[in-house]
Amino acid sequence: MDTEGVGRLRELTRRAKRMVFFGGAGVSTESGIPDFRSVDGLYHQQYSDPPEEILSHHYFMAHPEEFFRFYRQKMLYPDAQPNAAHRRLAQWEAEGRLSAVVTQNIDGLHQKAGSRHVCELHGSVLRNHCMSCGKPYDLNAMLRSSGVPRCDCGGIIKPDVVLYEEGLDDRTVRDAVTSISRADLLIIGGTSLAVYPAASFINYYRGSEIVLINRDPTPRDDLATLIIRDPIAQVLAEI
Repeated sequence: MDTEGVGRLRELTRRAKRMVFFGGAGVSTESGIPDFRSVDGLYHQQYSDPPEEILSHHYFMAHPEEFFRFYRQKMLYPDAQPNAAHRRLAQWEAEGRLSAVVTQNIDGLHQKAGSRHVCELHGSVLRNHCMSCGKPYDLNAMLRSSGVPRCDCGGIIKPDVVLYEEGLDDRTVRDAVTSISRADLLIIGGTSLAVYPAASFINYYRGSEIVLINRDPTPRDDLATLIIRDPIAQVLAEI
C-alpha cells in the first residue's frame, strides 16, 4: 500500500467541500465484477466475435439472440455487493463533502451503497424498456427471460445501457460536466481513461488537485497531481 499517497489523499479529502468522483470498471472488480481492458479483463477473453463487436448497436439489431446470450453471461451480476470504495463515496456524499459520482459502470452498485447523485454515463443493467411501446422492465425480468426478451406487446426488451455506436444521454452528460466543473477535488479511480467521450469530461475540471487511483498507467496520467497504483477499495477503506 502506498502509505504516503494515501496520507496525502486523506488530507485532500478532509479539506474538500465539493469532491467529485469519476470512476470506471475497476471500482467494481473488488465486488467480483470483471473489468474490460486489463490483462485479464473481458476484452482479452476469447469469443466467437470480439466483445466490442457484440456490444455494438448494429450487432444487437442484427444478432439479438447472440447479443443476449453474451449479455446474460458476462454483463449481469445480480448478487454483487458494494465494496469499500462504493461505501466510502456514499459516506462522503451523506456528509455533504462529495457532490457527485460520475461513473462509466452499469452495475448500480453506487446506488446500492447509498449514493444518491450518480451520473450513469453508460446507463444501467437495472433498467430495461420495450423498444416498441416503451414499457419499463427491471433486472429480474431480464434474468427470468430466455432468448430474446419480449414485451407483452411483442416488442424486444432492450437494456438501458449505451452500446457502441449509440450516443450518451444528453441530460446525464450535462449533469456530469456541470458537477465536474464545479468540483474542488476530482478523484479518478478504476478507469483506463480510454473510452470516449466519457474520458474527455475530466477536461472540464477547474480545480488544482486531481487524484488518480488506478492499477495501470493511463493516457492522462500527466494531468494527475497524485497517482496511487493500489486497488481502489483498499485505498478508500484507509481514508
